[in-house]
Amino acid sequence: MPSTIEVEASAAVAQLALSEKASLGGGSSFWESSAARGVPSFVMSDGPHGLRRQEGSAADHLGLGASSPATCFPPAVGLGQSWDGELMERVGAALARESQDQGVDVLLGPGINIKRDPRCGRNFEYLSEDPFLTSHLATPWVNGLQGGGVGASLKHFAANNAEFDRMRLSSDVADRPLREIYLRAFERVIRDAHPWTVMCSYNRINGVLASQNKFLLTDVLRRDWGFQGAVISDWGAVGDRVAAVAAGLDLQMPGDTGFFNASVVDAVLNGTLDERDVDRAATAVARTALLARYHRRDVSVDYTVHHALAREAATRSIALLKNDGALLPLDRSGRIAVIGAFAVEPRYQGGGSSHVRVTDLDIPLTEIRAAAPQATVEHAVGFTTDGSGGSDALCSEAVERARNSDVAVVFLGLAESNESEGFDRDTIDLPVEQLAVLEAVVAVQPNTVVVLSAGGVLHLAPVHALVPAILSGGLLGHGCGAAIANVLFGAVNPSGRLTETIPLRVQDAPSYLNFPGEHSRAVYGEGTFVGYRGYDAREQEVLYPFGYGLSYTTFAFEDLAVEPGNDGLAVKVSIRNTGSTAGREIVQIYASKVDSAVSRAPRELVVVPCEVVNAG
Repeated sequence: MPSTIEVEASAAVAQLALSEKASLGGGSSFWESSAARGVPSFVMSDGPHGLRRQEGSAADHLGLGASSPATCFPPAVGLGQSWDGELMERVGAALARESQDQGVDVLLGPGINIKRDPRCGRNFEYLSEDPFLTSHLATPWVNGLQGGGVGASLKHFAANNAEFDRMRLSSDVADRPLREIYLRAFERVIRDAHPWTVMCSYNRINGVLASQNKFLLTDVLRRDWGFQGAVISDWGAVGDRVAAVAAGLDLQMPGDTGFFNASVVDAVLNGTLDERDVDRAATAVARTALLARYHRRDVSVDYTVHHALAREAATRSIALLKNDGALLPLDRSGRIAVIGAFAVEPRYQGGGSSHVRVTDLDIPLTEIRAAAPQATVEHAVGFTTDGSGGSDALCSEAVERARNSDVAVVFLGLAESNESEGFDRDTIDLPVEQLAVLEAVVAVQPNTVVVLSAGGVLHLAPVHALVPAILSGGLLGHGCGAAIANVLFGAVNPSGRLTETIPLRVQDAPSYLNFPGEHSRAVYGEGTFVGYRGYDAREQEVLYPFGYGLSYTTFAFEDLAVEPGNDGLAVKVSIRNTGSTAGREIVQIYASKVDSAVSRAPRELVVVPCEVVNAG
């Protein structure tokens, strides 16, 4: 941060009247902060995987109103599976260019809450069940964005791990899991990337609203971690501005009619609020506004270049979960049956505040035909995605297409109505009509590949038992079609790895009995044993473990050595591609402390380098 901005922000606030300082703590409109003498306003916008720029009466925080077209990169559930920090930084830089082009100063992301339970409706917007991997991916994303002159807003702070009753729910979590699991990624990103802002969440933490939580907003964020930016509220998260400012909140969003500003002035005058807290909040907002003005630049965006990046990111995010008999990659000739509504109407992003109006969209069926021009590719819808149930006619058509093909590619997943911001899922099952179609197809065509599209973990044991090959990309953004075709036909060797465990059944999840909560309280009874930590500690069998993913080639790890280093241990290992295809391997290094005085997981992820290794 330029030191002159610090000085200028403090000087600007020093010459303001109390009412002006209070006004800086509330937005002037839905997406814009307030201005004051010597302090400009700045513009904010959703979202983490694509810009959702709104103006005028279209403004809303639910993704319902119109927005300007933008690139939709893979949401975090997909992009996280790349495990690729360099790619994250390039996506952040591209988002900065689009934000600059559309007059946005602060982009509301990344979302780095931990995927505590597979049923959370907003898991598509978060990176992982592991805090180290989350910070490993979020830090370069913030660096890329802010390197392009646009501020990040790290969210949702903190312990916001369910959508159920989210305006009132209290996340009741002990200090160790709070620090080691739910705050760890925030701490690392703040220390390493210095985001301009942090967004506090709707929920309560141990009974105290996040927007009024002095322990989090002041003691931890500022005193322990040295955060120098502004704390802004999630939209509509503040009920008591005076209490929030005293706790450490700087900016309430969206704007109000002036009631809250007046309440701050009255509280200072009657002695219930220290004016120094108002000064702190006003200075933080002024600093952010001056940073935005300092970094504004005229840019032009080549959306074809960004579309190519979206395709690359989507391709790198696809995980190969099963490939019995080396069914994949497919031959580019012969007869291919493509089945499923998602092949022509792809599910590529989540629902709610992050919903992007796309500049372009790759349709999987179109891209499959383009990638295999010598093949005969026929499509059948197979099932509906509107919840109306199965159709015998649609299923029969799918079976006939599969019977007359050499291979069937079946697209399965969840519609936006099945998962979204604002509600959690009751189950992780695929719709029964989709499984019925898959069973019928496999009965006549054993060479069946399943392509999955969903923002959350699915119950895949029935699918695993039925088919020889499975691809999963989570949600892949608007480059989904080309990415899927590239992997299906081997133009790209899949290298995605799971960022969350896929259990044999949802009841095996460590948080199962304590999610989403009851009577507006969620007890984090699993403690630090979240995700793979819990499965490993209980020696619980899973379908696909955290970090899992196959390749079209094979790798050998040789000459492993662990040596003392300046900052801990240095791990060295040689990687050799033992197959015939170039591939990208993700080296995952885990550590454990066997003599710990407190209960710990058997192993925890500590290092994630990525390597591209040529064949031979």
